[in-house]
Amino acid sequence: MKKGAFEFRGPGGRTFRAGEDGPVFIIAEIGTGHGGSLDRGKELIDAAARAGADCAKFQVVYADEIIHPLTGEVPLPGGSIPLFDRFRQLEQGPDFYAALKIYTESRGLVFLASPFGLTSARLLKDSGVSVIKIASPELNHFPLLDEVNTYGLPVILSTGVSLQKDIEKALSRLSCPAALLHCITAYPAPEEEYNLAVLESLARTFGVPVGVSDHSLDPELVPGVSMLFGCSFIEKHICLSREDRGLDDPVALPQEDFAGLVKLVRRLTPLPQEERRRFLEERFGAERVRILSGDGIKRLAPAEAANYERTRRSVHALCDLAAGTVITMKNTALLRTEKKLKVGLPPELHPSILGKRLLRPVASGEGITREDVSG
Repeated sequence: MKKGAFEFRGPGGRTFRAGEDGPVFIIAEIGTGHGGSLDRGKELIDAAARAGADCAKFQVVYADEIIHPLTGEVPLPGGSIPLFDRFRQLEQGPDFYAALKIYTESRGLVFLASPFGLTSARLLKDSGVSVIKIASPELNHFPLLDEVNTYGLPVILSTGVSLQKDIEKALSRLSCPAALLHCITAYPAPEEEYNLAVLESLARTFGVPVGVSDHSLDPELVPGVSMLFGCSFIEKHICLSREDRGLDDPVALPQEDFAGLVKLVRRLTPLPQEERRRFLEERFGAERVRILSGDGIKRLAPAEAANYERTRRSVHALCDLAAGTVITMKNTALLRTEKKLKVGLPPELHPSILGKRLLRPVASGEGITREDVSG
């Protein structure tokens, strides 16, 4: 299932080629940590550059591309608010991301971002990005994958809260170069559940470069052990302080900790595998390295298993739908179920129910199931 060489150009004409013999590409995940402030976004980019990252990554958030307004609340330091409202607060236009891209590249870093639907994907295409990142919950957002596949750009896909069959389906939609990031979709993610030997399994099975997206709290443990298994990418959140109000700041690394991660990875890079292992076992303990390595079988981690259906995309009603309503692209969407709504049909079945009538009412936001649909 090889997709061709995974390479792209960064600032100054620098070319990154993924592969075991090349340097690891280190991604500082800023996400929405800017809080809508361009100045804060620049501060975070500066922190990523000073820490030695190769890339500053963002998330292009438009709430209605991700969830329904009734999906539930998210706890924040100032109190719980609807998750949809929080995403609304983070929405920014093309000029905001264009400014972030210009500043990122002025600091010598690659600008990377995750879209969550067609609007955000097209914004990134129009901005001239050289590579695109797909977040774990969008691994089954097939219209999004089909869209980015038309851009001819390399695509990095995170594989949290997914099974091997889900990865295979996602890669089958792409003819462009692809890479996979092993991930546990939990915040924080338990270090002992990482099963990092799965990196070798994914590379062998799918014939694409692999890496890790790490949501654990230790700055260096998961990134370091991943270096034993052919890791080409390491992604970890960065923040100005873990006490800040960003959605991911509690699991992010301040600049000094991120710099320690970078230093470790660069130190390990030239070492032969046995020397890498010896160094890591001396630093973290042989038993911890063994536990994090795991058995290499791709499965849901215990910390994310309960959210398998709720975090991923399924078919949801956009408004109250009466019995007899014809299902269309205008009254349904592929959304994350998240907090409290009913899970709907998987995205691959959405086309098969278009034009059919509902057998019973479906409330706004709820998932549409096979039992709801005629025929």
